[in-house]
Amino acid sequence: MSETEPQIEARRSADLRLALHLFRKNPLVLVGLVLSVGSIVLALLSPFLVNSTSWQITHPLLKNCWNNPLFGWGNSNIAHDCSSSYVLGTDSYGRNLLTMIVLAIPVDLQIALEVVLSAVAIGIVFGATASYAGGIVDEVILRVTDIFLAVPGILLAIVFMVVFGRTLTVLTGAVLLIWWPTYVRLVRSQVLSEKERPYVESLRSIGAGRFRILFRHIVPNSIYPLLVQATLDIGSVILTVSALTFIGLSPSPLLPELGNLASLGSQYFFTAPWLIIFPGLTILLISLGFNLLGDGLRDILDPRLRR
Repeated sequence: MSETEPQIEARRSADLRLALHLFRKNPLVLVGLVLSVGSIVLALLSPFLVNSTSWQITHPLLKNCWNNPLFGWGNSNIAHDCSSSYVLGTDSYGRNLLTMIVLAIPVDLQIALEVVLSAVAIGIVFGATASYAGGIVDEVILRVTDIFLAVPGILLAIVFMVVFGRTLTVLTGAVLLIWWPTYVRLVRSQVLSEKERPYVESLRSIGAGRFRILFRHIVPNSIYPLLVQATLDIGSVILTVSALTFIGLSPSPLLPELGNLASLGSQYFFTAPWLIIFPGLTILLISLGFNLLGDGLRDILDPRLRR
């Protein structure tokens, strides 16, 4: 016998409670949660922790300064005339590297969230429409996504930025070009599987409209894989953005962005290794946090992996 709508809601609530219980018991998810939520909190608090305009001011006399007494890097070229203490040293423009990293985290997270949320929205609209409508609509949407998937992602992003300029908006759009086709495919496959379930036929039999069935019932029941993929992709988007700015596609050499900071540091690797190590370590921790969280969510939300 087919499930009624209250039964569907009750089953969904039970699944959510079980997922939350397993979430608390999974140490990897907790580590990922601490790292990812910690980076988000730091990004939100950054305007209150540091001067948000300090990245525009350079101090040539403090270039590549390191006066932290705990670690000397074994380097005789380190400057010794610093007027104050810099925990992570200064960069090639004489700016406090710790301040630059704190300012860079919200930039990278904002781009990542904009890309992932936009890709999810595009995937839901076009993927759900393609799978539910079928026919020529499905074929057209699939062929368009195939065109984008056939082109190497980084190459497509580079060409996009060269044509439209180097701004944060263009950088976000360039990375979005890489990401949206994956979500269209993912949503389409999920909706194709979900629309064959008995409750969909029951909804049709009582006169529910196609739009209501699709976006009120089928899409919400297909959301868990999207949630997992989106969480995993936040770290991947940050890595892609950092890669693009690292190879010289940053809107400005002064921009506090993790890949841009690492790119500046790569020029002074042997004289000021902290310039590439600390931005790179920040990228690693943020990406690791979201990847651990995504892997844990996948294990928790997938019934086949809960045993």
